[in-house]
Amino acid sequence: MKKLFLIPSLICLLLLNVKCSSSDDNSSTNPTQVINAATAGTWKITSFIDSGNDETNHFTGYNFTFAAGNVLTATNGTNTYSGSWTVTTDDSNDDNPSGDVDFNILFTSPADFADLTEDWHIVSYSSTTISLRHVSGGNGGTDTLVFTKN
Repeated sequence: MKKLFLIPSLICLLLLNVKCSSSDDNSSTNPTQVINAATAGTWKITSFIDSGNDETNHFTGYNFTFAAGNVLTATNGTNTYSGSWTVTTDDSNDDNPSGDVDFNILFTSPADFADLTEDWHIVSYSSTTISLRHVSGGNGGTDTLVFTKN
């Protein structure tokens, strides 16, 4: 009788653990903490995969600064490009009814930087790394973007 009770209990515990350990759920992400991490220093792009194509090399040598007033600057010492950034809570996410936190980037030019313009889903963040993902509504491609602190 104890075995009959133990087996379903273990299965339920295992399923609960798998659900809770998902690295894709950022419902507990605090926008203020993400903003504080992003504004503390300069960052470089260490990975940008655009629909399966590695385009990281387009940003080699650029340092990104997420400044107050939502000003985003990318510079390599010769060229400087300005854009904007925000961290917002999106309550309309169908996958997570309680909403999620998005890292929004906007560059209008040049074309390589305009490719970064998205409402990125925060996969994870720390004081040294910000990992983002975007699933395209048009072609269903998945883009990933990783910033690493300098």
